[in-house]
Formats: sequence, C-alpha cells, structure tokens
Amino acid sequence: MHTPSTSPVSYDDEQLLELARQALRIEAQALNDLMGQLDGGFAQAVRCLLACSGRVVVMGMGKSGHVGRKIAATLSSTGTPAQFVHPAEAGHGDLGMVTRQDVVLAISNSGESEELALILPQLKRWGVPLIAMTGQVGSALARHAQYVLRVHVAQEACPLNLAPTASTTAQMALGDALAVALLQMRGFQADDFAQSHPGGALGRRLLTRVQDLMRQGDDVPCVGPHASLGELVHEMSAKGLGASAIVDTNQQVLGIFTDGDLRRLIDQGQDLRGLQAQAVMHPNPKHIAPHALAAEAAALMEANAITSVLVVDGDQRLVGALNSHDLMKAKVI
Repeated sequence: MHTPSTSPVSYDDEQLLELARQALRIEAQALNDLMGQLDGGFAQAVRCLLACSGRVVVMGMGKSGHVGRKIAATLSSTGTPAQFVHPAEAGHGDLGMVTRQDVVLAISNSGESEELALILPQLKRWGVPLIAMTGQVGSALARHAQYVLRVHVAQEACPLNLAPTASTTAQMALGDALAVALLQMRGFQADDFAQSHPGGALGRRLLTRVQDLMRQGDDVPCVGPHASLGELVHEMSAKGLGASAIVDTNQQVLGIFTDGDLRRLIDQGQDLRGLQAQAVMHPNPKHIAPHALAAEAAALMEANAITSVLVVDGDQRLVGALNSHDLMKAKVI
C-alpha cells in the first residue's frame, strides 16, 4: 500500500469548510460553463438516441467508467434501454454485446483512452453510431464520432488539478441532461417510471392504488340514517376504522361520523339518548375513487386534517374505506 510522502496538514473547522466551499465553487462553475458549451451536437445526439432500435451502450475507463455506469442506469430507468460495457473487457470479447442496432456513448475526458481507441475501428466497420462525450474536441475519440458532446472544464476541484472531480461532475450532469431530454421526447410519465421502480418507497407511491389497500365488504363500517347513536358507535368500534359511513338503501354515501365527533358530543354535554345517525353525521364527506393512487388518498387526508377517507364508485356508492394506519402499514406514508 502506497503511503503519502508528506506529513498530514492540520486544519481548523473553518479552514475545512472553506476547502469544501472552494471545491463546490469550482464544480458549480464547471456546470455553469457546460451550459455555454451546448450546441446543435447535443440535439443531434438526442435524436440519434431516440431513434435507436437497440440499446445505448455506454463505455468509459476509470472515473469516466463509473460515471458511465450511472448514466446507463439513469437512461434505463427513464425509458431508454442502456447498458454499460467496460472498454478493456470489450477488447477481450465483450464487444460482442454490441449489435448493429445499438448506439455507443463513449466517455473520456482526454478523448485518448487506449482501450477505447482499440475498439473504435470495429464500431465504425459495423456502422454503429458513436457519440463522444469528451473535454477535447480534437481528440481521437471526437474524430471517430458522428456526434460530439463537449465537456471541457477549466480546472478540477482537486487542488493539484489532477484527480477527476469537476470533469466527472460535468459528465454526470450532461448524462442527466440527455436522459431528461429523452424522457420528455418519449412522453415518459410517472406511471412509466414506476414500472421500472416496483420496489422501495417510490414504487409503492407510484404503483399502489386505493383499491389495493382499502377495506371492503363487511369490513367497511356503515349504518343507515335512522340508526341510533349506540348502533353507530358499536359499528365504529367493531370495524376499528375510527369512523363510520352513513348510507341510504342504495349504499350511496350520505355522511360520515368519526371518533372525534363522538368526543365533541360528549364534551358539549349533549343528551345522547334518542340521537340518530342522520342528526350527528357530517354530510358530503371527503371521498376518493378506488382506482386513485394511494398516495393521493394520503395527500387528501393531510390536506383536510382527517385520518380516514371513504371510497366511492362513479355513482357515489360506498365500496370501501381507508385510514392513515392502512397507508402506514403499506409504507405509502
């Protein structure tokens, strides 16, 4: 293991913070400069990627390779099938992963990577379109490419101006710009994004529907308008939702009564004897459709400071119910 020849330098907290600020300033300036480098080549590259009937094959060595893996993953998750192929491995058989229907996006700050240079002639013989992302437009990589994306940075954030820092940040940002342009041209929507992210919190928020979580049938608390308050409270307690719907003979929703309503009646000292559901219910309660996203139900509850919501069909008939505990259990919130 190599150890530095110099002794560690001592910095106080403010000096360390200033080192961080300087690195961020340099990288922010690199991104600002990158906007000025965009030209028609970017638009042409986007159209080339959009027309690709195969996959976008991303290549890069070293730090550019790490950036390339992330770009390939971002493209794949936003509607553009992509894969990363290591240039060194491509020279030893993995070039067979590339087909004539693909487009190659090659990333190299210098544009002179030997591993990339070795496989460029073969790509040209196959007629595979090549997009170069490089800081040097006069490099071998740029000369072989049909489309050149210039990613030149004035300096690295590394104080020695050696370690790829600002240059890789710019590469990453330009890869994101490609992905964003492509997803918008494809008309890519949140539902499409969810299909490639079925796991985790994001997938749950984008894929889970109210009908997947709602209580149905006998598990939904409901009474008629002439039910006594005692019957109403018993229904609420038995079903454990913290509320009960009041419906007519056609199951159309007339109102709702909650635990909070019961507490308020008691606090007011009202005579509870003889009260009927229609006298204590809230008419026109908040409701949601079964095909709505569960995340929409969560937003509805939060916006109205309620903990449960009724689920109704197009004819305003009660078909289910949902509360915040159901959403938390499903990890939607």
